[in-house]
Amino acid sequence: MKSTMLDALRFATLLLLFPGAAGMVVSAMISTHYRDTLPKISVPEEMRMTPRNIGGVVVYQTEEESQRLNLIEYSSTAAFALGIGLGILYFEKKGNILAGRSEDEQYTRANII
Repeated sequence: MKSTMLDALRFATLLLLFPGAAGMVVSAMISTHYRDTLPKISVPEEMRMTPRNIGGVVVYQTEEESQRLNLIEYSSTAAFALGIGLGILYFEKKGNILAGRSEDEQYTRANII
């Protein structure tokens, strides 16, 4: 695999890992805020009838709040998992290149860098 392909793979890995991790942090912050501020009993007048268990505490939210938080949680988890997969692929390809060099030429510290 060429160096430009490895660079693109590394870029794609980082492009997915960082936003995925940030999205998981944001969803945790939103969940914590919901746990502290949303009602613990159903409030039909405010359309807060959708239950969510957050850390053992059941709170009631609107359907829109539930969909928004689900979207953030699932998309950030998927992006992070895809980034992990691409990272594993990157390290596998990088390792194969380094292993091939060690067989073909003198393996020195200067060749790795």
